[in-house]
Amino acid sequence: MNELVSEPGETAAGEGEAEAASPEPGAGILRVFGRQMKRFRLRAGLERSEVGARTGYSASTIASYEQGRRIPPPRFIDVVDELLDAGGVLQEMKEEVARAQYPAFFRDAARLEAEAVELWVYGTHAVPGLLQTEEYMRAVFEMWRPLLDEETVQQRIAARLARQKVFARRPAPLVSFVIDEAVLRRPLGGRSVMRGQMEQLLLVGAYRNVEIQVMPLDREDNAGVDGPFTVLHRDGDDQVAYLEAQGRSTIVSERAEVRGIVSRYGIIRAQALTPRESLAFIEKSLGEL
Repeated sequence: MNELVSEPGETAAGEGEAEAASPEPGAGILRVFGRQMKRFRLRAGLERSEVGARTGYSASTIASYEQGRRIPPPRFIDVVDELLDAGGVLQEMKEEVARAQYPAFFRDAARLEAEAVELWVYGTHAVPGLLQTEEYMRAVFEMWRPLLDEETVQQRIAARLARQKVFARRPAPLVSFVIDEAVLRRPLGGRSVMRGQMEQLLLVGAYRNVEIQVMPLDREDNAGVDGPFTVLHRDGDDQVAYLEAQGRSTIVSERAEVRGIVSRYGIIRAQALTPRESLAFIEKSLGEL
């Protein structure tokens, strides 16, 4: 079991607010990428302004990429690799660079999530990140304290939206969510934002590879009182669990402990409304907003 200090607020692998913090200036792979990019640029005899003009970015943005202060988007990496005749060296770092949009504590979880063939998510505080609309994300990030600056909010939204590509993967992963009814009763961002979020739940809940269930507040039995969690299963690999609470995240890999969490999720699913009942419940709740 690996315990990692996290930024508070992220629960059930995306339910809260932590997975897309601004990268630390010059950190890790961004610094390596920036050094390599600068080396190839100098070898090509180009100024930053010339690279910017040919890629559609300002010279100051090129400088921030070279200094590891900002995360270059995948398309830019492809273009600049060809422009600087880097021979694929920059492109080889593209996946690691993309993961730098997450804080260190979440990068392993993000990788596991992207590779999972099955995902089980129990959410109790907010709509799980994989299901959030852009407006709901913004509402959640903007209410964080201490306040986040606008650039950080934008980075976090972009990172969370990128995670949702998991639904478009082929072969499609099997994804199960159980969401506490309290989440649906909490109109984060206002009623208009929550209506859009409810519509998103109905849309995603109709996917053949996704099941969304609601745990009603009036249930006398709830095996999930310990809080939110996510179970991830990669093809040919053991299941692992992701936990987070009060600013600390943990990836659980010890088999006996994972078995207990898996069993707990099975009980939670049995106690919740069925997927069909849950979509009807969400639709009814949408009509009441």
